[in-house]
Amino acid sequence: MADLGRPVSSAGVPATGAGSGPQTASSPGGDCGCHSGPKAGAGHFGVFDCVNTAAHAAQDSFLQLKNLGLEGRSKVIEIVKSVCAANTESWGRFELKETGIGRLDHKVAKLEIMDKVPGVEWLQPYALSGDNGITLEEYAPFGVVGAILPVTHSVPTLTGNVINMVAAGNAVVFNPHPGGAKSAALAAREYNRAIAKELGIENLICVIENPTLESFEQISKHDLIAIMVITGGPAVVKAAMTSGKRAICAGPGNPVVVVDETAD
Repeated sequence: MADLGRPVSSAGVPATGAGSGPQTASSPGGDCGCHSGPKAGAGHFGVFDCVNTAAHAAQDSFLQLKNLGLEGRSKVIEIVKSVCAANTESWGRFELKETGIGRLDHKVAKLEIMDKVPGVEWLQPYALSGDNGITLEEYAPFGVVGAILPVTHSVPTLTGNVINMVAAGNAVVFNPHPGGAKSAALAAREYNRAIAKELGIENLICVIENPTLESFEQISKHDLIAIMVITGGPAVVKAAMTSGKRAICAGPGNPVVVVDETAD
């Protein structure tokens, strides 16, 4: 089955664009200076400075995940939930210290509910039979997702996104909010380390360690990024919606709500 976000060659392998070399993203500041994907076993565990390197690493990991099928996706999700559950307190404290936003009990509680995020069990195929034959619809992965994280809950958003995206068969490159980048990198590194130990996939969850507006633009224009998933404010949502790629966006989620005292 073809991947929704990638052209496929006659051999059934997702193409990487014209030419024999990897494609780099352009930006107002020029490319990031990296002209090739990382070698296997490079030891990054998903944390990169270069968008191009991260995108190629994620693409390689996506192809590895693809070979493992639904069982592999389910195993990754199991690993992510287990690692998250073992670090709720320490990661909550780390993120609170880095961002200075929120309350510790809320930070911890958001991580504690990650085990309730649905995974591959929601991938239900649709089948229809009739006089003219049988129709079967199944979901296919996009490939590599480009995603934006908010400063308000960096690690919970990353973790929930990863569970959903991996369940659908994708890899991901995150551009976190600069105020929560260390927290995102910490979680991604530990997730990838555990995934690599069990399955040999090292860069399924990629994070740009020093995110900027330029790195966001590079992600939104990179040939290997098939779709954008945004959790952030109006400006970044607007930028994603006008990037030319498909985009799933969630803007401000905490508007003021007034409930009248007579409401039942």
